[in-house]
Amino acid sequence: MTNKRLLKQQYLETKSRAGVYVIRNLVTGRVLVSSSKDVQGALNRHRFELCQGTHRNQLMRQDWALHGESSFTFDILDTVKPDTDAALDVTRELNDLLALWRHETSSQSEGNYEFCRSPS
Repeated sequence: MTNKRLLKQQYLETKSRAGVYVIRNLVTGRVLVSSSKDVQGALNRHRFELCQGTHRNQLMRQDWALHGESSFTFDILDTVKPDTDAALDVTRELNDLLALWRHETSSQSEGNYEFCRSPS
């Protein structure tokens, strides 16, 4: 199997992780804290949209154009721990983690971008 095919197969077999993430502007101190059932996919989407100039958050898009990619960090803050319990409510767990991290992050930052829940 070629390296490209192997990488594609590994990607397709990898389960996505639900979690909370933060995007920080190191120049302005603004942050975006959000959550997704596919946390890495959400971060990739934000970065891609910013690079393309199509991000839905106008202020973040303007800061990206003004300060550049090197002024931003993209980090996973927390993930929902995988559980074999069928009763685990991932959405509820995400909402609880998101509230906790928004409170923690807002007390440390000078400002923020609009908080939103990622559709992914």
